[in-house]
Amino acid sequence: MSYGPKAAERLSGKIILITGASAGIGESTAREFAAAAAGNVKLILTARRAEKLSALAEDLKKEYSNISVHTATLDVSKIDTIGKFVTDLPTEFADIDILVNNAGLALGRDSIGTIIESDIQAMFNTNVLGLITMTQAVLPIFKKKNSGDIVNLGSIAGRDPYPGGGIYCPTKAAVKSFSHVLRKELINTKIRVFEVDPGNVETEFSNVRFKGDLEKAKSVYSGTEPLLAEDIAEIIVFACSRKQKTVIAETLVFSTNQASATHLYRDS
Repeated sequence: MSYGPKAAERLSGKIILITGASAGIGESTAREFAAAAAGNVKLILTARRAEKLSALAEDLKKEYSNISVHTATLDVSKIDTIGKFVTDLPTEFADIDILVNNAGLALGRDSIGTIIESDIQAMFNTNVLGLITMTQAVLPIFKKKNSGDIVNLGSIAGRDPYPGGGIYCPTKAAVKSFSHVLRKELINTKIRVFEVDPGNVETEFSNVRFKGDLEKAKSVYSGTEPLLAEDIAEIIVFACSRKQKTVIAETLVFSTNQASATHLYRDS
């Protein structure tokens, strides 16, 4: 996507922290920020898979000679590690400008009453507590300079709950509510809060949800033309590269064959 010189100027020199950056929307967002700023950004890329982060960093450095990339293994579900991670960032990357709370997961499609306790804890710790804790760790940096962008990845599931989403849907509803409260509390600042709610996006997400059952994961997208990670990344970078006074507060994103969480046209 071409953002034009104004976008590159607005993103120039920004320090951008992206959680869950090893694949999917997180990885695509890192690549999109780099492209939009012609490499003139500093990226902090975190995820659980260090080897994936290293490979992404090498790719970006090969493509952009002026880019700076710091990678760190971080599992946001381990909330007691987040504060130290932020305070221990190298000086070059410490003054964060943009936080993309992308890390998240769904596990299973079990009905309420049969959901595994460990799945409940993992989803709430990652999707809700991890996101909130990361935001609280970074927010003082933003408040000190009275600027910064917070991008929270929600989901259509937070607006339109569906059977089999008894835990995942409430976690994403919590993201929506948290984003609304945060935006209202920051009304007297120059800190912006964006919420992006994707619909059907083909990434590793379903592989994780169905715990490696590739047949079940593939069936989610069967007969449809789902969105791709880069489609969501473009929206995130577009929002962050607008004039500082402009807040694209909420974005609900569907592919053309989707009209709600459960209303999909399947050509099969």
